[in-house]
Amino acid sequence: MNYYSDESEWKWLFKNGIDWDSIVNLYYPSFPTEDGFETKEDVIQFLEELLTQTGEWAGTSVKEIGELLNKDGAGEVVDGRTVPGPHLQRLYKEAAELSVYGLPLPRKFEGLEVPCSIYMMFIGQLARSCMSSSSQIAFFTSMGEMIHRYCDKETQERLIPKVISGEISGSMNLTEPGCGSDLGMMKTSATLQEDGTYLLNGSKIFITNGGGGVAFVLAKVKGDADDLSGISMFFIEQDHPGKEGLNFVVAKNEDKMGMTGSFTTEIVYENSVAKLVGEQGKGFKYMLYLMNEARICVGIQALGVIEASLGYAREYAEGRMQFGKPISELPLMKRNLEDFETERDALRALIVDTVSKFDQFLYLENKKQTTGDLSSEEKILFDDMWLWTRKRTPLIKYYACEAATTLTQRAIQVLGGYGYMKEYPVERFHRDSFGPLLYEGTSQIQALMALKDIIKYAIKDPKSFFGNVFFKHPGTKLLTGAEEWNKEFSSVHYRFKKKMLGLLFVSLKPEASKMLDFKNWANEDNVNSLMEHAETLCQALSYMETLRVLAEHADKDNSRAALFHRYKTLVAPRLEGIYMDWKLRTGATS
Repeated sequence: MNYYSDESEWKWLFKNGIDWDSIVNLYYPSFPTEDGFETKEDVIQFLEELLTQTGEWAGTSVKEIGELLNKDGAGEVVDGRTVPGPHLQRLYKEAAELSVYGLPLPRKFEGLEVPCSIYMMFIGQLARSCMSSSSQIAFFTSMGEMIHRYCDKETQERLIPKVISGEISGSMNLTEPGCGSDLGMMKTSATLQEDGTYLLNGSKIFITNGGGGVAFVLAKVKGDADDLSGISMFFIEQDHPGKEGLNFVVAKNEDKMGMTGSFTTEIVYENSVAKLVGEQGKGFKYMLYLMNEARICVGIQALGVIEASLGYAREYAEGRMQFGKPISELPLMKRNLEDFETERDALRALIVDTVSKFDQFLYLENKKQTTGDLSSEEKILFDDMWLWTRKRTPLIKYYACEAATTLTQRAIQVLGGYGYMKEYPVERFHRDSFGPLLYEGTSQIQALMALKDIIKYAIKDPKSFFGNVFFKHPGTKLLTGAEEWNKEFSSVHYRFKKKMLGLLFVSLKPEASKMLDFKNWANEDNVNSLMEHAETLCQALSYMETLRVLAEHADKDNSRAALFHRYKTLVAPRLEGIYMDWKLRTGATS
């Protein structure tokens, strides 16, 4: 199966869900291009052909490799190194032959430098066949991007071509034993040497692809503060130029519940030579920047496993006969499958819209870092795309990953007892779904990030924050001739904002005389009382943003209105349940 050309939803979203006018204008500002493209349409056709090629590979060879990796694993650790097994070696070889490692990387290093929207959709294709394969492949390209962004010219010229050819990959090394999400507890130390390098000492755990060859590591320079302001980022190579022996050691590969075809490792540093990345003490800031792309990619991985599990469940249900008909036609099963697929299709639309916005932000952010300047039009676009990226990133990570674990479970139940057997792939899909749920920040971390952004917005511009609720009544849509789905979205969104505002009032307890002085009532005790609602608020925000995108798509194409209405019907009782939870737990009456 081809995961692009055989999928009408992906073809529609490619043509209509991505803002190609803006993206092509950024990446290809004039025609003809150095690649020989004469028009915007030539570029889009080329990008679609790329997705068709990767969709064919993912739907055939990678699917076969995934089944083998699930059975035999990624490989082993020998003398401090990870040694890929034959199936992972095959994956790497085929990926290099297709030149996928260099999809978004610069042309000057022999990369293709295509928009990151294409790369992210490719990662989703891989995840649909094999979550492990998508993770292993992603840590080639992501390392190339980070080396290009953060390392000096010599390191770029020496290592990025090796990434593109598939010779090296790497990892992001954050987590430590007993540290978890509290990075202030980090113990890995860095000691400055006379030659300007640093010696790292400590260990990291749960590191995906830790033996790829290079890594970006968070550590504390000796003498710096024991909090987030004391964290710095370092670049390290396992085979450090001029040093005999291994520069750091892979201690073990974890025996995981799922994603058995990927390496998840423990790394040990003993006087390991590393270079400081950027400014000392800015490691946490750099990490947050990198997390945007990583968390969106993880959401796309989760979507891939949803597509795989529901696709298999649908195929099984249509072929499984009971009571004289396929079980897909039995009333309850028919409704369930339609609900599962509605959520999948809606989530896919939200992710593609977010990828389109992130692509524009990323291009302009890289240009800003490289040239130090943007035009006035680019600055406006940059600010807008950054706001969308910041708002959507935790929602994508939360919603997609939670839905993946739930919907893969439902796929198992469609198969009944067969779904519990390793002979069928749905049990693997479910086990694998817990990886995205946990790495790059748990669901609870994402919920707290979303809550933090709401509070920051209210503090920064309280009049606008409250005005959006009080003065943007859905009735105004009646005067503009808006389509039915826009009226419905406006009504649902208005109700949500009123309920959210009621939650904020009852949790944060503002004084009537200082209603618009948000800083006055967003104190630590009041915010703590609000934090217990972070997860339900994140859920509601996710549904709102998905409905927003579906309404916009229906504006472009009337045939998309049916998906909007199905999704609205699906989430309406969930939203009412959330509002009731807020009311019962806080006494809110709005």
